[in-house]
Amino acid sequence: MRIGIPKEVKVHEGRVALIPPAVNELVRNGHEVFIQSTAGVASGYSDEDYRQAGAQIVPDAAALYGSAQMVVKVKEPVASEYGLLRQDHVLFSYLHLAATPRLAQVLMEKGLTAVAFETVEVNGKLPLLAPMSDIAGRLSVHIGTTLLHGPAGGRGVMLGGLPSTERGHVVILGAGVAGGNAAAVAAALGAQVTVFAPHREEMERMHALGPNVTALPSYAPLIAEAVCSADLLIGAVLIPGAKAPKLVTAEMVRRMQPGSVIIDISVDQGGCIETTRPTDYDHPTYVQDGVVHFGVTNMPGAVPRTASQALSTALTPCVLHLATEGGLQDPVLAKGVNVAGGKIVHPAVATALAG
Repeated sequence: MRIGIPKEVKVHEGRVALIPPAVNELVRNGHEVFIQSTAGVASGYSDEDYRQAGAQIVPDAAALYGSAQMVVKVKEPVASEYGLLRQDHVLFSYLHLAATPRLAQVLMEKGLTAVAFETVEVNGKLPLLAPMSDIAGRLSVHIGTTLLHGPAGGRGVMLGGLPSTERGHVVILGAGVAGGNAAAVAAALGAQVTVFAPHREEMERMHALGPNVTALPSYAPLIAEAVCSADLLIGAVLIPGAKAPKLVTAEMVRRMQPGSVIIDISVDQGGCIETTRPTDYDHPTYVQDGVVHFGVTNMPGAVPRTASQALSTALTPCVLHLATEGGLQDPVLAKGVNVAGGKIVHPAVATALAG
């Protein structure tokens, strides 16, 4: 199969879907790989690195899409890429269609097959979402710590505190991969951490992180009480393929202390906090009701080398399966198919868009 890797075009998106060793694996298995010139540079991989791995370098996006049968990219296509998509393409990327109905409509009109990283499922796990959720969870605390600094507009709170001072309070909605990693980093910094999770086994896992971590069920009154005292609120709720539920209302946000910080990792799926909206790394934050909001939709793009290595490792076996005859019927990959034959075929995505 002819596999194409385009250069990402979202703001400050330096990730590349497949790094040179992964490309070499595809070539060794008999596939042709095309990569757009400079696609890997922001992740530290030159065109020459890809050439030595067996890839063919093409000069621009039009040549890349024109050469490929399967397009493997990181982020969902944006408007400037819509015209490059064809009916015979298999698109394999993050899509987040529940939060992007215009893209869903375009993909249906194109008649192509679109497979979403975030809905590929193995034994209840999301192996292609997990590495980026891991990074986003950790980054949420790193970024939140900085945004709490006075010069950034924050409350001037050091999360871990010091002898004779209060610890900062971090509230995390969700204890999956993103929320769990956020909790682990916040706990290691010494913050007072409150994590909300729907299942007892998740609460047990969060409680075991340390004596400064409290794990509670996701009951609305408990969330409302914790949010009011949060210095840093992190949203990390995920329902595969569906819009994220709004667990924090605008009224709860109005009761937060001025200079508190909200980071909604769930923003790709519509966000789990009522006052969050998508932003980018050119303009990552805005202030509403005195609270600093961060809603960047491609958080791992800030660490492209680390993120590309992690994503490529998870992607490679899936690309190999997808590139074989009948690959779309693979039980694992079949759950990733969101669009086929001009229709939304993933039940959760269809329900979200219908609503």
